[in-house]
Amino acid sequence: MFRWLYWLLMLRSILCEVQAQEENRVVFLPGAFQNISVSANETVQAVVTGIPTEVAFATVQFHTQRHNVTLSYSTTPVFGLSSTAVDTGILLPLLPGQTSFTLFLFSADGSTVTGTGVILPFSSTDPVPGGCNIEFNLNVDPNIYLRYNLFETTIQFAPANLGYERGSTPPSCDTSTGTDTRWRLLYDVYQYFLPENDLSERSLFRGVQAVADVEGMTENGKLIRTLSSTEMSTVMFSSIPGQGVIYAVIVRDPVLNTSASYVPVHTYGCSFTSKLDGCQTLGKITTKVFFTITGLAGLFICFFGHRFFKCELFCMGFSFSAFFFFVLITRTTGLDYDIRLAVSAVIGVVGGVLLVMSWWRFGSIMACVVVVGLMLGFLVASTVLFTPLGDLDVFRRSNAVFWVTFCSIMIIVPIFFMRWPREGNITTCGVIGAYAVVLAMNTYIYTSLSYITLNILKRFLNNNFSAAFTDIPFQTIDYIMITVWVVLGAAGVVLQLYRERTRPFFPPSPYLMWLQERERRKTNVLDPSHHFPPLPNRLLARARQLTRRMEPAGEHTPLLL
Repeated sequence: MFRWLYWLLMLRSILCEVQAQEENRVVFLPGAFQNISVSANETVQAVVTGIPTEVAFATVQFHTQRHNVTLSYSTTPVFGLSSTAVDTGILLPLLPGQTSFTLFLFSADGSTVTGTGVILPFSSTDPVPGGCNIEFNLNVDPNIYLRYNLFETTIQFAPANLGYERGSTPPSCDTSTGTDTRWRLLYDVYQYFLPENDLSERSLFRGVQAVADVEGMTENGKLIRTLSSTEMSTVMFSSIPGQGVIYAVIVRDPVLNTSASYVPVHTYGCSFTSKLDGCQTLGKITTKVFFTITGLAGLFICFFGHRFFKCELFCMGFSFSAFFFFVLITRTTGLDYDIRLAVSAVIGVVGGVLLVMSWWRFGSIMACVVVVGLMLGFLVASTVLFTPLGDLDVFRRSNAVFWVTFCSIMIIVPIFFMRWPREGNITTCGVIGAYAVVLAMNTYIYTSLSYITLNILKRFLNNNFSAAFTDIPFQTIDYIMITVWVVLGAAGVVLQLYRERTRPFFPPSPYLMWLQERERRKTNVLDPSHHFPPLPNRLLARARQLTRRMEPAGEHTPLLL
């Protein structure tokens, strides 16, 4: 039914071409991008002429940054014959002898929309993107559907069909598996990162134009995964709020060695319309204050942590407790983000005080070093799994394998440093302190290094995060921040090792020192200090001496007061 209605509308658009030209009119050339502005309550006529006879079908795609636009076969959008999105497209099978066609653009939300569009032609041997659609509203749907949340971004698309000649019947989509059916098709999923900290339309349009077709995406994009026709046409990625990403799918026919591209789709992992935490206002003030203080504390620990051992223990205990309880509170309650952050900070203070008091009371250096070493192990394990190693299928398919590997790396680090506790403690101060500075700078200057620990936090909070690809862009600012991290960490470690070379390995416990002093005075009667009167009696005697000196001559103070 949809196909017959489509042909009728196509004939109507050809017959009424003279009338349509009275409206706003934009002429497209196949393969050439055209920037278009669509005003509110305005219809823009997109005309394509000069189509070669070897072209069997064409996809029309139009991209905007934040406003929805409707692309329709007719002047009046009809469900099933129009598509509305920020990245939208329509596929048109061509009639025998047809050399032109007309589509219509509308502003979907009543505002002026600026975007870029292109017409991509394909031959009869190329696969038809979305040609076997049974889920979305278009009969043939070449669009990629994207949704995202704090943790993950998911793309989904309709299966493709084999190519066919103009005017012929499309191959059946319900044919059983075989090399002569659509089941032989393969789907390459690509990812292309826009420049960091660049939310401009110009940057987006430049990126879309670079990867809109097959050649552009294969040359500029990064191949993430290849799906077979028997797999689900759904792929998950880690969300990166504030970072522009373009996703594309290229369907390949390995028998004919041909390919065709779906309509690329983009996201910034955030909303341009949200006034609370939108793309333009990423980073709550509470987050900035929290991580600014964290960065200052990390800078102090990086260079002076071992000398001020109690301060170091407090910071490590604070970090461990705050992280653990933030995960616990987030998974078990529905509290607002600011409240969760405040409660985690309070619990972190309690955890830091408890760690300091345990050292003050019991004086177990090894126990404290193990806790500190686990913090370094956590960061080392997070860094190892932040690399492409973390995207291996064995880690994405099994949470158990991932967490066993993570915990093994985390435990090995403190065990390794138990032979050299002072060196391990100083190394921990330098590495973690420098990374805290990087996290603080991330609240003002975006850097991908924050996802070293953020990906682990997301995996703690979301049970389905293991299925997401965690590929993160590395651009100039990230290499600068790596340099800052390495230089700060190395400088802190070298400075502390040099300064502490002649000092005791660790400061003694004040409580144990007080106990030893008390026992010494009880048992060593030859010690002159053993015969000193108690401190209250000495203070009272000193007060009496001062009183006598202040009395006038001839007066005497009674012996008994």
